[in-house]
Amino acid sequence: MSFTKHCFEAVIHEGNPTGTVELINGVDVYIALPEGEYPKDKAVLFLTDVFGMQLVNNKLLADAFAKNGFQVYLPDYLNGDPYPADYGNGSGFDREAWRARHTQAATRNLLDKAIAGLKERGITTFAATGYCFGGRYSVDLAQDNVVSVISVAHPSRYDIPKDFELLMTQSKAAFQIHSCEVDPAFPAEACAAADEIFGGGKYAPGYERRHWMGCQHGFAVRGDLSDPQVRAGKEGAFKGAVEWFQKYL
Repeated sequence: MSFTKHCFEAVIHEGNPTGTVELINGVDVYIALPEGEYPKDKAVLFLTDVFGMQLVNNKLLADAFAKNGFQVYLPDYLNGDPYPADYGNGSGFDREAWRARHTQAATRNLLDKAIAGLKERGITTFAATGYCFGGRYSVDLAQDNVVSVISVAHPSRYDIPKDFELLMTQSKAAFQIHSCEVDPAFPAEACAAADEIFGGGKYAPGYERRHWMGCQHGFAVRGDLSDPQVRAGKEGAFKGAVEWFQKYL
């Protein structure tokens, strides 16, 4: 499933990020750390949507994971080139050229560099949480067993069933999906395919899909929080990811 117009729309959330940005192995990384003691050898990789580090929502979510006891690293795998801040209107912006600059090869290279740098800091076990664009790379990392657990929300750019079949045969990573009612990038057919391939205990590492009614693509990170169903979906997806990581990381 590819990008849709919903991938390029956002509502900005209120708040002030509390993390820091450091250069790790040549990649800018937003870092959110818990207060007090936490496992230094385990970390959550926060894999963003197309808006990357510029979108305050992404940093606020990374901070929220840190408040739940995880050290969190948000790598700028968009290489300082996120989708522009005017979001959906895209006036004068060449969307196709942007896509061409952010191929899987280019994006994964930056992600791998950041992970290598984190390993040098003593981190040995990773989880990944991916939103839209980041859902693609969460699954890539799981297929390669770079991560031990992933939680994705309204993911995009999957080749279904191929990607799911590779995950089934190659991965040891527990897999959680947060899907929603209106999502052309991960529609009902994709939900059904995931449940058919992984459900019923067929996927030994662990599988769960939670479905959020009244929500559309982007709800878990950049939805309109004035809508009670969207707020409930966003908060529920976050809580679900935290519980998934507490269980498997």
